[in-house]
Amino acid sequence: MSLPDIRKSRKWFSIEEIRLLVILLMFLAALLALNVYLARTLRVPGGEWFFLRWSGVRAYLVEQVEPYSTPIAQRVQEMAYGRNAFSNEYSYVLNDPFYIVLLYTPLALISDFSLARGIWMLLSEASLIGAVLFAINLSEWQPPRWVYVTLLAFGLFSFFSLQSLISNSPTIFLTLLYLAILLALRSYSDELAGALLFLVAYQWEAGALFFLYILILVFANRRWNVLTGFGMSLIVALVVSFLSYPGWGLPYLRAVLSDWYRGANLNFNTIASAWFPDSRFPVGTIISIALGVVVFIEWIVPLASIPPFREASGIGSTQADFRRIVWTASLSLAATPLIGFAIFPSNYVVLILPLILILTLVWERWTRHRVFACLLLLSLALWIPYGIYFRGVIFANRLYSDLLSILPPVATIIGLYWMRWWVVHSPRTWFDQIGDRR
Repeated sequence: MSLPDIRKSRKWFSIEEIRLLVILLMFLAALLALNVYLARTLRVPGGEWFFLRWSGVRAYLVEQVEPYSTPIAQRVQEMAYGRNAFSNEYSYVLNDPFYIVLLYTPLALISDFSLARGIWMLLSEASLIGAVLFAINLSEWQPPRWVYVTLLAFGLFSFFSLQSLISNSPTIFLTLLYLAILLALRSYSDELAGALLFLVAYQWEAGALFFLYILILVFANRRWNVLTGFGMSLIVALVVSFLSYPGWGLPYLRAVLSDWYRGANLNFNTIASAWFPDSRFPVGTIISIALGVVVFIEWIVPLASIPPFREASGIGSTQADFRRIVWTASLSLAATPLIGFAIFPSNYVVLILPLILILTLVWERWTRHRVFACLLLLSLALWIPYGIYFRGVIFANRLYSDLLSILPPVATIIGLYWMRWWVVHSPRTWFDQIGDRR
């Protein structure tokens, strides 16, 4: 049996494919130029999260300055506040493990921050598009093409997406990684899931509960290859980081403790205390503990009686139908800001997954009015945050900033439990029956 000649079987790009590739490259170049122009010429505010990592790596590589030091934090404070931070403000101390910081090295080698920021924004925009597509895939939804376009536009221009883009938050990339982990688990690519899980094991205010849930899922289903991928990635990363900077462990721990202490003024308990100043009990702490217990119960309690999620094993969300797993992961992401971590609205880009999951159920439930219902829900999710933000700017009232911090995760949790309630009870409301009366 003779092997085919690879040279004869090679297929070159067609004229149409070359044309599409050229258009794509031109579009990316134009988008990069626009990002750099906004960062350099118009001096768009923000960029503090990327500047924190960029300046830390660059200071270590070029200036031989410790990346976790106070001077680096003060540089970011000058950018974010125009001065050094007050005691009740976030101090922007670099608190990423050094092996994560090293991932910023290619951009840190670019001396022009505006150019580096433009490239970062371009990568973030691509990640937002990927996150929306991954979320639709995980929801097992096949909407019409115009719905895809609408969701992509929402993913790019919603309030929290733009806030993450402008502040250059790494949460956009973490969101893409969270969804990629779920996709890898669904396809039984366990080593890949473990390697990706290692990459998200640091920004706990965005994904602490998600990380813990994946670990419980792995142990409950004995998917030990996930731990193998995680462990191998961890060993390689630690070896490379300690060879590059042998003494990073202790400064990193000090930075984490400092960040935790300064971030205590930005958590849910602080907001609840301002709302209920005369309460004898720590309202925020009680709610956070209760919510944590509810989420933990959702992780482990048998729920095989839910019809779409029933499985022969019958032991709950850790071994249920995969949409049930996606639902629990979405709940974990939505609940994380409310259990005591510092709250940053730029992290709410992770709520793309639960929103699309809720839209999926709306599309499946209200078949006669699905377009109107989905567009209404998307419009509310799009315009309410903008309305709250602009009212806060006009009236300079702390209430509006608190609402921007609390309302999105609370509304998402309510939506997820409405979704679960309908799956269990499958009621027919007046809205469902409108079409039947015609």
